[in-house]
Formats: sequence, structure tokens, C-alpha cells
Amino acid sequence: MSDLDALYRELILDHSKHPQHFGLAAEAEHVGTSHQKNPVCGDEITLRAAVDGETVTDVTWEGRGCSISQASASMLADLVADEGLSRAETVRLIEGFREALRSRGQLELDEEVYGDAAALSGVSKFSARVKCAMLAWVALEDAIAKA
Repeated sequence: MSDLDALYRELILDHSKHPQHFGLAAEAEHVGTSHQKNPVCGDEITLRAAVDGETVTDVTWEGRGCSISQASASMLADLVADEGLSRAETVRLIEGFREALRSRGQLELDEEVYGDAAALSGVSKFSARVKCAMLAWVALEDAIAKA
């Protein structure tokens, strides 16, 4: 295993053990909530996105499942909640993440754009794990549409 693979593995484990933005924020006006399940492995995520006008102002979540699904939710919430991205920017992030994870290892996520979530690029080589990594991203897409 390369040093970079080891670093990415540690980052994923750290986010799964110490999740960011964990715990659902209170229901409020202009908040969308989405609950997603991965029936293959039993992962579950409930994600809440607060939207002010066209800006995603907060992302919180709760869930249980494998370390990849939990780390992915933590990394996503950290990325979006801390940046104050627009709906359009958030949707572009989700689409780029989806494209990279469906690439079977052909596309790498840019660390400058995806931050810690770039560590999930390697998941694309394991088709059984792609749904685990995508679960929170699908939930965010749905939550923004509902907000």
C-alpha cells in the first residue's frame, strides 16, 4: 500500500470515528430533510440541509453503517456547511462526485475542490462500495430539492 493510500485510509477511519456535523439540526423554515438507505449493506443516512435563498447554509446528518458511508457523510457535511455554497455549486459538486465514483478508478477527485472527500476516489474501483460513498450525496441532492 502506498503512503497516499494509507493516508486516505486513515482519513476515512478518522471521519467515521469522529463525524463532523453529526446530529440533526432542528426543523426550520427552508430546511429539507432526506432519509436514504442502502439495502445492499444496511447503511442509513438522514440528512438535513438548510437553505437561505440560493445558499446552502448548513448540513447536518445522522446515520449508521459502514465506515465509508459514515466518513462520506461527515466529509460532505464538512465541505458544504463550511463553504456556504449556492444550490447550483452544491449540485455541481454532487454531480462531479457521482461521475468520479462511477469512473471505476479513471477519475480522481480534486482535493482543492473536494477537500477530505477526495480520499474517497479509490472507492470507485470497488463497485459494491460506490453506493456506500454516494448515500449522503444522494440525500443532500434530495434535501436541497425539498428545501
